[in-house]
Amino acid sequence: MYDQSNVFAKILRGEIPAFKVYEDQRSLSFMDAMPQSDGHTLVIPKVEARNFFDIAPDALADLIKATQYVAKGVQQAFKPDGMRIIQFNEPAAGQTVFHIHFHIVPCYEGQSIRGHGRDWADKAVLAEHAEKIRAALATLPPR
Repeated sequence: MYDQSNVFAKILRGEIPAFKVYEDQRSLSFMDAMPQSDGHTLVIPKVEARNFFDIAPDALADLIKATQYVAKGVQQAFKPDGMRIIQFNEPAAGQTVFHIHFHIVPCYEGQSIRGHGRDWADKAVLAEHAEKIRAALATLPPR
């Protein structure tokens, strides 16, 4: 069951602030507050869906398109050596927020990925990273 009190639902309703990167009618992307690497970004749908198995196929298609678009912006902004696109389903798989979302995690040679959901990032750094990604997205063709 979908819990409307989850943190991402609160972000969508404007009850909790987020460092937004991209938004359209169907999706929202923002910086992960506990990033695993510089540029770690999340993409969520604006529909209520707990995980991959709950979301309608059309909404999932829109979500993956938004994820690809934002990932291209992250790639251009941060120039990582690689990138992980991750989606977890239920606690046993590592899901901690029960609103479907994709993680865009840049990977850099010689740098370890930090733990999932461990340390809060400095808000000034998150704001700087969000601006960097928004600037990169502005140079891409519209989605």
